[in-house]
Amino acid sequence: MNLFSQLTYVSALILLLLPLGLSAKVKAPNYDFSLDSLQVFMPGAKLEDIQAKFKKSVKLQKTDKGISLYKVYVEQIRYKFPVFFQTKDSMIIDFYARLPAYFLHDIFHQSIINRFGKQDKYFKKEEAAVYIWNKKKNTHVYSGACTITCFPIYYTVYSNEMKASPLFKTLD
Repeated sequence: MNLFSQLTYVSALILLLLPLGLSAKVKAPNYDFSLDSLQVFMPGAKLEDIQAKFKKSVKLQKTDKGISLYKVYVEQIRYKFPVFFQTKDSMIIDFYARLPAYFLHDIFHQSIINRFGKQDKYFKKEEAAVYIWNKKKNTHVYSGACTITCFPIYYTVYSNEMKASPLFKTLD
């Protein structure tokens, strides 16, 4: 065998065996988020816990029925997004998180499915979809859309006890 064929043989062998040595964890870019970050906003939680964790909470409105609306920003190294929540008697009754468009819909949706199981209702209109999980205490609603890529729009949770109240209106 001449030198050229030996080099060709060795080069081909290296190219074939190279992928066997690569083992890396693939992690979605700009995505280090867990639903646990929103646990403090779940209906039934205390306003004091949110104000202790988020020093810059802003009270936007208070109604004559004793319901107050607040806004905070959930921040981490790579993202920042607003969360709006309502309280009555210093207890959270619902929240609405406007999720960043660079979050990946598939990963966020799967994290909700992993936590609560398959959605109970699903609606799709054109490229946007709404997913609803009806649980004993709370209803979870998530919306995502697709253009070039798929991205989440919002995630909201409200108390089923408040649903019967005339102060609270849903799309049902």
